[in-house]
Amino acid sequence: MVPLKPLNLGAFTLCMRVATELTGECEIILFAYRTQDYDELNVWRELDGRLSFYLAGEGVLFRVPEIGALQTHLCVTWDSSSGAAALFMDGRKSLTKIYKKGHTVQPGGKVIIGQDPDSYLGSFDASQSFVGEIGDINMWDSVLSDRMIKDMFCGKRVPRGNVFDWKTTELNINGEVVVVNTQQ
Repeated sequence: MVPLKPLNLGAFTLCMRVATELTGECEIILFAYRTQDYDELNVWRELDGRLSFYLAGEGVLFRVPEIGALQTHLCVTWDSSSGAAALFMDGRKSLTKIYKKGHTVQPGGKVIIGQDPDSYLGSFDASQSFVGEIGDINMWDSVLSDRMIKDMFCGKRVPRGNVFDWKTTELNINGEVVVVNTQQ
């Protein structure tokens, strides 16, 4: 994915629609943003089914219903000034956790959907590959209100992402990826 602006972030909201039949003890990555030196922002389903995101180091984990074959609208939010981190599934908000207060997501990296680059755009581990559907990825450089995230899940019009806008974002396709256009 090619961003509309550099990922130099002190806050963000990242949303996507996800469906997979991968179950059991299998960790899978949904979204990876890596610079030359670090995994700056990764979103995972952990071995035990929890969802998590990582900002250049230790992650923040959420025990929520498992993602399955039915499409799930998933959002993660984070604000550096307070450290407030939350996860939304189908418009419902998790508890808020304090995570990486004062941190900044650094620019200059690359985004990969469904695969974890253990080095800059390389060293992929097939066992961590996502199999399923990921789409409607939007990202903002601010934390959206709970109401706006719920409205987005319900299909109401909300401003498109200013970092990634799924309707206009350029995708560079590699591997066995198929882009399927759907009506929403």
